[in-house]
Amino acid sequence: MKLVLELLLSWILHPVAFVLALINIAGRTDLNTTQKVLWGIVCFFWGIGPMLYILLGNGALW
Repeated sequence: MKLVLELLLSWILHPVAFVLALINIAGRTDLNTTQKVLWGIVCFFWGIGPMLYILLGNGALW
């Protein structure tokens, strides 16, 4: 259920999902600086960026 809610949030409320994803990316210790920058760029794309981060990057919005 959390995954479905995160996907809907990232699609409908992209600015909120973008900020939450960036906060999560900044706090991750398993990513190096280059990976963090690349995920930040991917999350910028409207609607699909945070979804890709959640599904492919093992990320979370909260």
